Amino acid sequence: MSIHHHLDDASLMRYATGDLDPAFAVVVASHLAMCEDCRHAVHLAEAVGGDCLEHAPAAALSNGSFERLSRMIDADGDTDAVPAARHRLAANAGGDVPLPLQNLIGQSLDDLPWRRVVPGVQRHRIEMADTNGSLFLLKIGSGRKIPEHGHGGTEMTLILRGSYHDEMGRFAKGDIADLDEHVEHQPLVDSDEPCICLVATEEPTRFKGVVSRLMQPLVGI
Repeated sequence: MSIHHHLDDASLMRYATGDLDPAFAVVVASHLAMCEDCRHAVHLAEAVGGDCLEHAPAAALSNGSFERLSRMIDADGDTDAVPAARHRLAANAGGDVPLPLQNLIGQSLDDLPWRRVVPGVQRHRIEMADTNGSLFLLKIGSGRKIPEHGHGGTEMTLILRGSYHDEMGRFAKGDIADLDEHVEHQPLVDSDEPCICLVATEEPTRFKGVVSRLMQPLVGI
């Protein structure tokens, strides 16, 4: 698998420091499972952060700090939803569903309860706690075009199957589009099979056309 589109440096650093929203962390962890280059970049970022901590001046802990940390560790160990970070630097073992995503949707993209939002486009929403964003899968039919749109905030789109192209190039399996509110684009699926993407968004999509804007509440992306 040849990956041409990678994570922004700022996103890699935020992930390495644990500063990403959980929905976005799942997308990043899934990309890392598919991309050796970005796994290496996260290793470097963590090494730099560890070195900074090691050489930082000591600070006194407040009363009860150790007990609070112990409770957080215990609570994390009891949860059924394994955080993406636990698998973030593990290479994918194969298949279309990266390891960090399997705990949320299982091992098959074809067995999911897809919901049609418009002709040729289906969505599977992934419910997550403690997130301010949205996480979902999109399945877009071959030859289908998403109306031109922008974003109210950050959006990450990871290709799991198929491919599309837009103003920024061609995106195939493993590629990630790490976008901000300044980007507008119009993806067109150019693969013979549907394109399936894992998407995290901060705000709803901003469609440009009047009809598309009117349909946006029904589409829900």
